[in-house]
Amino acid sequence: MHKPEEGVSPMCAYRVIEGGIFGQLCFRRTLFGYMCNKEDCRTRVALGSLVANLLINGSVLLQWTHKAGFELSCWWNGSYTQFECASAQLAAGCRDYMLSELHENIPYRICLRSLGRSGPDRTADKPDCVEFTLPSSGMQDIVIAMTAVGGAICVMLVIICLLVAYITENIMSPATQHTYSYRTHSRH
Repeated sequence: MHKPEEGVSPMCAYRVIEGGIFGQLCFRRTLFGYMCNKEDCRTRVALGSLVANLLINGSVLLQWTHKAGFELSCWWNGSYTQFECASAQLAAGCRDYMLSELHENIPYRICLRSLGRSGPDRTADKPDCVEFTLPSSGMQDIVIAMTAVGGAICVMLVIICLLVAYITENIMSPATQHTYSYRTHSRH
């Protein structure tokens, strides 16, 4: 880990915003100087000053270099529409934020907008945005494989049961055994 630069706090104050409603003020320890490495990080996606580190545990660590307060916005794409995630308002000393409980195989778009300016110039600030999709974990692949194998076993058992029922009904049943009697018919 690196020594924090001037203005970077070891604690990050933030508020989660859901549906336009501000939550309580929360604090978290920052991970200043974190570098994505293969022991705990799958990949790193960067655009502008915003970096998304996709961690092996399914979380995403966002990092940036701006020096101001921020608003973090999040969207994810469904099949036909785009959904907004909970947003966060972050204090000026924050340089990272951890996202957890994200869905796998869903495209996300995360934007960071500076709150440092006020007045007409503030609307001109373009947010830094990153887009990423969390890859599926190995466990999901195992569950899918086990479900497929289990389904195949169930289908085979149903076929075997139907075959046994057919054999029992049509071959073994004494009521359906055919006795042939030959009658002699004579015509006069």
